[in-house]
Amino acid sequence: MAAPEPIRLILGDDEFLAERAAADYVKAVRAAMPEHDPAPAVNRIAGADLTSGALTELTSPTLFGGAVVGVVESGQDVDKDMIAALLAYAKQPAPEIYLAVCHNGGNKGKALSEGLKKLGIEPVRVSKIKRQPDRIAFVRGELRDAGASPRSASAEIADTIIQAVGSDLRELASACAQLVADTDGKITQESVAQYYSGRAEVSGFTVADATIAGDAAEALGALRWAMQVGVDPVPIADALAMAVRNLSRVAAERGGAAQLAGQLGMAPWQIEKARKQARNWTADALAEAMQVCARLNGEVKGGADDRGWALEHAILQITRLSAAGRGRV
Repeated sequence: MAAPEPIRLILGDDEFLAERAAADYVKAVRAAMPEHDPAPAVNRIAGADLTSGALTELTSPTLFGGAVVGVVESGQDVDKDMIAALLAYAKQPAPEIYLAVCHNGGNKGKALSEGLKKLGIEPVRVSKIKRQPDRIAFVRGELRDAGASPRSASAEIADTIIQAVGSDLRELASACAQLVADTDGKITQESVAQYYSGRAEVSGFTVADATIAGDAAEALGALRWAMQVGVDPVPIADALAMAVRNLSRVAAERGGAAQLAGQLGMAPWQIEKARKQARNWTADALAEAMQVCARLNGEVKGGADDRGWALEHAILQITRLSAAGRGRV
């Protein structure tokens, strides 16, 4: 296997992805070494701590031979003089010395990232994942890499995991590995919900789904269970607002689910689901439900003496606004 490039620029503001990219670089160096060579020595240093002596140590061979991998973390904090020294080294890197430079991609210390790119070093991008489809793709990749079955790595399962765990990539990666290990790679939406039955996001979306379906009894039952196990009202209110907002967005758009997915930042199956739910809603009812959610947001974040009652009241108001809810009255 060919050795990786002697200098790797890891560019972006997601700390977890940057750490993983640096680890992948170390693995690539290790995989390219002859079988009987010693394992590469790995040295790490924060950009703010980089000095001339530290750079020399970072880019020098060991007494025992073999490759050396240096990792400069938070490269945006490297001072001006050391940026010049790093760039000078990058023009003529030493043999069997590999250097990964992590930079958050901002303006601070930009001379370092731009200087490395001008030397022809193609950056590995590790920017924060902000769009839900990209987050779902990340989770699906984690599930596949951990050994999940193809059905268990579906978009629906990935979305359920995100609802249960949240958007932090480090936690999502850990959750995927744990779920695959504990289920032999055969994950279902039910097993995810059961596994994270006490997590706020699962409870919040359970309450929201029942509410917009007009099922007050189920929504209130789920809410009381969530409150009993200590779920904070804020994520429940957020999930409710997101559900109503998704209905409004989907109801206002025409076109196929796949076509709208990128435009709305939703997975195609989420669009199909929201369209089915929206059949029980009029534009006026959705507008009123959004006002209820806006008021609820203020109430659960400090404006109400009893946040649980505020949630119950909002749920009853919203369920009665849907055609399905009116049919149950």
